[in-house]
Amino acid sequence: MKSIFTKVLLFSWFLLVGWGAQAQGGDQLTAVRSAIAGGSSRELAQYLAPSVEVGFDGDHQSYNSTQTELVMRNFFAKNAPNSFEIVHQGASNDGIPYAVGRYVGRSGTYQVFIKLKPKRSTPLIDTIDFTKE
Repeated sequence: MKSIFTKVLLFSWFLLVGWGAQAQGGDQLTAVRSAIAGGSSRELAQYLAPSVEVGFDGDHQSYNSTQTELVMRNFFAKNAPNSFEIVHQGASNDGIPYAVGRYVGRSGTYQVFIKLKPKRSTPLIDTIDFTKE
């Protein structure tokens, strides 16, 4: 009887810990989602890691945060957002938060992949990749 109670208690604890980690990742991505939806490279710049891998349709480049802000400003100027929503979010087995979103802009619809730096209280974007659908 004691063994069953212990297993139920441990299972419940793991569920709560997992749920809390998922909620924290979602909180981190809220500000990033808002910046992209508003087409604000300045707002997005607050959440950029010192080095960011940026991709557009399979062409990936690494930029520092200042360069990334300029690249995103140009992208938003050419493809002003109509909408942006996060379709899926989660974390890898190593605890690295990520999100997949759908960006609808002036020149088309893009699937967006965002990977954050692991174990940060504030979101820092490590990778952002736009692929035209």
